[in-house]
Amino acid sequence: MLVVHTKILQDRTKQEQEVAYTIRKSKRTKSVSLTVHADGTVVVTLPFRAMDSIAAAFVREKEEWLLRRMNYFRKFENTALVSLTRKDYLKNKERARALAHERIEHFNFLYKYSYNSVSIRDQKTCWGSCSSKKNLSFNYKIVFISEALRDYVIVHELCHLQELNHSKNFWALVARTIPNYKECKKELGRIL
Repeated sequence: MLVVHTKILQDRTKQEQEVAYTIRKSKRTKSVSLTVHADGTVVVTLPFRAMDSIAAAFVREKEEWLLRRMNYFRKFENTALVSLTRKDYLKNKERARALAHERIEHFNFLYKYSYNSVSIRDQKTCWGSCSSKKNLSFNYKIVFISEALRDYVIVHELCHLQELNHSKNFWALVARTIPNYKECKKELGRIL
């Protein structure tokens, strides 16, 4: 179960800022990690048996970095994704690649599909694709969307490794891990 916690942090000007974060526990992780998503959500990932109090201490320890990342993403709050430039692509390409690999590994733990390569592209009208040669491709703009939408994009392309179509069988595969895929699909259509 994911629980949202809050913490009061101070930036360099000593102004207090309330930060909401979610604790996620994983049986596969051995260390604590902190992620700030483009939509402003903050997730602390803990080893499965770790106490929640470790998350609060880690957030406090990473306070300066955390506030910097949150402020960075605030710049994009009212920016349409279509207005991003080649410079934005080059700046975020490797971050998108790391994110794609992380989420593929996470979901493929369940699906267990084989694939050949993962590429990151600057696409105007497409979030991802899967070729008949089992090559996965993702739009670098996945770094600017919510975790829920990003996971939908990853799972959608992962399921194409099994079903290279949009049949009932395909959507049943997607629904195994993204039960609200219809809402995600609709929301993504409004963004790009």
